[in-house]
Amino acid sequence: MQGLYVITTAGNKHGYTHFQLAKMALKGGAKYIQLRDKHLEARELMQIGIEIRRLCDEYDAKLIINDRIDLAYATDAHGVHLGQQDLPIKTARKILGAGKIIGGSASAVAEAKAVESEGADYCGFGHIFNTSTKDKSYAPRGVETLREVVRSLSIPVFAIGGINAENVERVIETGVAGVAVSSAVYSSNQPLHEVRQIRTKILETS
Repeated sequence: MQGLYVITTAGNKHGYTHFQLAKMALKGGAKYIQLRDKHLEARELMQIGIEIRRLCDEYDAKLIINDRIDLAYATDAHGVHLGQQDLPIKTARKILGAGKIIGGSASAVAEAKAVESEGADYCGFGHIFNTSTKDKSYAPRGVETLREVVRSLSIPVFAIGGINAENVERVIETGVAGVAVSSAVYSSNQPLHEVRQIRTKILETS
């Protein structure tokens, strides 16, 4: 696994839907789309997931569902991403099977090692820089801690948190497999341009 990973967020100030954000991200070169929504009811989120799954197939990309193993199963998504307080990675593997991607979040080196030992396919590590996407109770981890995580794990590491076109080169230089972005895209007046700009810098730095 490697490349640009875009997390969709509806209810943003520009009024973009999950589908619109996903389509712009894929057109811009994203290889992974994570559908994340804490507010929609399961039935509506399932339908959105099915539509984005078809879209991902058109662009040879992967759909990852945030938190919800049931929706990952129902939409036939390519995988699920689990936080520290979600169901265990081993449980997700039993339900979804060996063929699905399972990612886990970590914010410390020990957590990242645990994500790997539990059988995740990749680790999402952050937040790296200050971010407005989520309220955080801890300081940004920075690129040096990220570098340590990359050295410590054998599975791919995706950096997340406050990453944009201005700082993505510093992140890629740590050796990460890819970066996950959210607010940099959905808060932009031109999401497609933003995705393309980030992807270009990733390719130039890799």
